[in-house]
Amino acid sequence: MNQKKTAYLGLFAAIAIIFGYVESLIPFFAGMKLGLANLAVLFVLERYTWKEAALVSIVRIFIIGFMFGSGSSIMYSLAGATLSLIVMVFVKNKIGFGQLGVSVAGGVSHNIGQLLVAIPATHTVGLLYYYAPALMVSGVITGLLIGVLTKEVLKRIP
Repeated sequence: MNQKKTAYLGLFAAIAIIFGYVESLIPFFAGMKLGLANLAVLFVLERYTWKEAALVSIVRIFIIGFMFGSGSSIMYSLAGATLSLIVMVFVKNKIGFGQLGVSVAGGVSHNIGQLLVAIPATHTVGLLYYYAPALMVSGVITGLLIGVLTKEVLKRIP
């Protein structure tokens, strides 16, 4: 990895961490968040490869988790981010989704990934019936918002 690329990835990881901190200050309903830190991951996914996006995502998850969360928040975030990145790469490369579609798919799949960990962790299948619909709607809305923001950032940064 060249020095310029390393510096950019460090910058985007730092931006993701700052956005994660800002987001930790905003109270949301039942653990739902905007996913502002994912803006940096989406940007890296668009400009580099899935490997660099995964690296930025992992760095952000562990640092945000240790600073503002807990072991369980790291576990949930890793599950959501892993499924989200897999889905985003798939819909971008195989299906040909645009930036908004990739972002929405990432938001929804992130929530699904967290549910897949929460159900066995809490021994509560009822999460699928009660919490999943709200998470799917929030995933679409936040995915659209982060997608629009990412599109604007991509226009402005060469």
